[in-house]
Amino acid sequence: MGFEGKKKGKYVGAEKFMEKMKKIQEEIKAVLKKVQEDMRKYTDRRLDVDEYKVGDLVMLSTKDLKYQIVGRRTEKLTERFVGAYKIKEIVSSNVVKLEPPSIVRIHPVVNVSKICM
Repeated sequence: MGFEGKKKGKYVGAEKFMEKMKKIQEEIKAVLKKVQEDMRKYTDRRLDVDEYKVGDLVMLSTKDLKYQIVGRRTEKLTERFVGAYKIKEIVSSNVVKLEPPSIVRIHPVVNVSKICM
């Protein structure tokens, strides 16, 4: 807990409580470290930009493009992915720049979680 008792032996119940709390803290730290490693492993696998290369054709998710898809009556019938856009540049470890046609009005820089091959 970040503090030590001043008098030893007089407060046996308090010493047992402190030992129990220290044990619980150590267990929690171990569990949190394992969960953090698992999350890092999953994220690194999911956002691996190495599988994409300049010139590859990818599909773009329409999840965030709902306002740009005009002429659809229902969202149910809207495509989940659109295009076949060429990757123009790999900006960083999880960001790519696409080369959309001139009639498509989207920002060309997207996260790799929004594209698929």
